[in-house]
Amino acid sequence: MLWQVAAIVVCVALGWFMARAIRSRRAEGVEGHAALVRAGFVSFAQILTPLLIAALVWGVKLVLVNFLHNVSLLKVALPIFASLAVIRTAFYLLQRVFARRGQLGAALVTFEKIFALLVWAGVALYLAGLWPDIIAFLNGTKLPLGRSDISLAMAIQAVVSVVVLLMLALWAGTALEERLMGMEGMHTSLRVAMARIGRAILIVVAVLFSLQQVGIDLTVLSVFGGALGVGLGLGLQKIASNYVSGFVILLERSLAIGDNITVDKYSGKVARINTRYTVLRSVDGTESVVPNEMLVSGAVINSSFTDRKTRLVTEVIVGFDTDLASLLPQIVETCRGVKRVMQEPAPEAFLLRFTPDGLLLEVGMWIQDPDKSKGEVLSEANLKIWSLLQAEGVTLPRATRELRLADPRFDVLLDKAATLDSK
Repeated sequence: MLWQVAAIVVCVALGWFMARAIRSRRAEGVEGHAALVRAGFVSFAQILTPLLIAALVWGVKLVLVNFLHNVSLLKVALPIFASLAVIRTAFYLLQRVFARRGQLGAALVTFEKIFALLVWAGVALYLAGLWPDIIAFLNGTKLPLGRSDISLAMAIQAVVSVVVLLMLALWAGTALEERLMGMEGMHTSLRVAMARIGRAILIVVAVLFSLQQVGIDLTVLSVFGGALGVGLGLGLQKIASNYVSGFVILLERSLAIGDNITVDKYSGKVARINTRYTVLRSVDGTESVVPNEMLVSGAVINSSFTDRKTRLVTEVIVGFDTDLASLLPQIVETCRGVKRVMQEPAPEAFLLRFTPDGLLLEVGMWIQDPDKSKGEVLSEANLKIWSLLQAEGVTLPRATRELRLADPRFDVLLDKAATLDSK
């Protein structure tokens, strides 16, 4: 017994040190897009530790069984560490595939707890020696399926194989997407398109392989193909059109992540391009989910399609007695000192038109980063222009309106009102 306890302690310590060494070695000296690999390996270390411990315990059991007649403690420890590895692997896949902004939803957290409970219950039944009875019961229970019957064990095996293969396909698709998005030498839209296509291919292959493993004839998919065609004809045109439009946008590179666009009444920065919709994030942080069909069939204003520079405009009305020959160059120099305003092309100031109240001046300036707040630049420019006008003594005319009463009866009413006020 002491040999078995010592072997388990050594396996746990050795497995922990091996996992830590592998994690630290992979994480050192990684820069650029390889940081994604480093982050993934740090997460995978949670799986690596119980896997290595289970493998070491299994190897030690094979060795000690030749020298010791009783290795019951190792037989108990092996399924415990193996079940821990299974639980960690399932949690890792769920977090990699379904995590949203690094957090799992309440439903997935509940599923994790139920899955862990089922695994530990299975381990307890195995250690209690009840596995043979349970397997015999599952094999003996028949479920009617068409003209034939299948056992409950076969049905459970089919469901588990389909779920596992789909999870692996989704995990591989997520890893492929992270790898492609880290490649700086490729256009953003092309990277997203390749990631979406690769993920779709992996899912299709996983579904076909799982159906074949279960024993379902693949010719049955022709029935689903016919049903899909009927569905497209009856009401799925919009959904199919959005998916096709998504691939069109990605392949023709008309939009890219980071572009500032306006479509219909929605505007903002392209935060994410999915196969069915595109997410626009405005300056105030709100996100708009725009169907891809709108981006293909409608007019789109892309302020950063060929050039990210954006022109900002502000207007000011000055008095008719203002010396514009002296004021306009000073306004230009004032706008040059505003943060984020480009020096080339230089700011501009000119007389736009004559108004009844005064001279309308237009001041234009260019910025390189329109995805940031435009109001901040305009506010600073307006404050500097206001300070300049005050320093130069420029008058800002107020709108005046003269009201004349053409009907003589109004004069009589006004005289009566004045008489009443005097009393």
